[in-house]
Amino acid sequence: MKLGIVGLPNVGKSTLFNSLTKAGAESANYPFCTIDPNVGVVPVPDERLDKLAAMYDSDKITPAVIEFVDIAGLVKGASKGEGLGNQFLANIREVDAIVHVVRCFDNSNIIHVEGSIDPLRDIETINLELIFSDVEILDRRLQKVGRAANNDKTMAKERDLILKLKALLEDGKLAKQYETDDDEEKMWLKEYNLLTGKPVIFAANVEEGDLADDGASNDNVAKVREYAASEGFEVFVVCAQIEQEIAELDDDEKQMFLEDLGLKDSGLDKLISASYSLLGLISYLTAGKQETRAWTITKGTKAPQAAGKIHSDFERGFIRAEVVNYQDLLDCGSYSGAKDKGLVGLEGKEYVVKDGDVILFRFNV
Repeated sequence: MKLGIVGLPNVGKSTLFNSLTKAGAESANYPFCTIDPNVGVVPVPDERLDKLAAMYDSDKITPAVIEFVDIAGLVKGASKGEGLGNQFLANIREVDAIVHVVRCFDNSNIIHVEGSIDPLRDIETINLELIFSDVEILDRRLQKVGRAANNDKTMAKERDLILKLKALLEDGKLAKQYETDDDEEKMWLKEYNLLTGKPVIFAANVEEGDLADDGASNDNVAKVREYAASEGFEVFVVCAQIEQEIAELDDDEKQMFLEDLGLKDSGLDKLISASYSLLGLISYLTAGKQETRAWTITKGTKAPQAAGKIHSDFERGFIRAEVVNYQDLLDCGSYSGAKDKGLVGLEGKEYVVKDGDVILFRFNV
């Protein structure tokens, strides 16, 4: 999974990126200190892996990972060359979802580029820059399709789609609001990879005092939640400064620190949960002496396609999947114990993989 982090300068974007990835992106109290995009890869915490690895005496544990891409802060007019321009938006065109960091805290020591705290205005500013970037992509495509459309029905159909999308964007709406059942249009939309067509997770960045009630008493967070609900997006409340402190601690200290703050989850945990929910993702597990590993798939994936995540040969030569629920396996203490109790299912090509399935694939190529 790949997530792109966007936001205005000085909203805590790079501080959050630093804490999530420990990658040490430059973070300072002035705009545009993040000039080149920073990339960090983060393992997805999953306590199931440790327990399975202990059971199988695995040599290696491989968690699922998330790749974060942090780009320079965007300002109003970026698409017209203001600030650093929108040159960095190309770096997040390939991401699965966008993490939009919104400032929901007051602090006179940290300058806001607009001079005041207004999360809905800030969201609109970023949305407009993403829209302008998408219009640019569509204009380029239109130039390619334009002339050929006069003599080619398929090209004419694509031209019509581009014009409809442009009209939508120029009306200030997001590409995700364009709905279609047409397979050809879906294919083109995927090809354009429009930024405003991507799912968004808002990171409402608050002061430490707003963490305990998950931002419930913060009016700015309420505005972000209301907006996100209207668009079908996710929100999680975070204090980037606290996350940076947490990032320096080992696991035991981290847990104590969170408990002292009255928190169950870190910002990274909340973000992962929101990402999996928004993108409809789950993890299945494989375990053995050599390796215990988590594999991320989309909900509704059938066994052969899940096997294909490991290797294309597994999908091509799929025979069956031997499946046991993680908790059942743990309760039985061993795979043979689960098998003796009839808890290991032999599943065929139509089996839909569930979160926490521990699977052994049988295949023949």
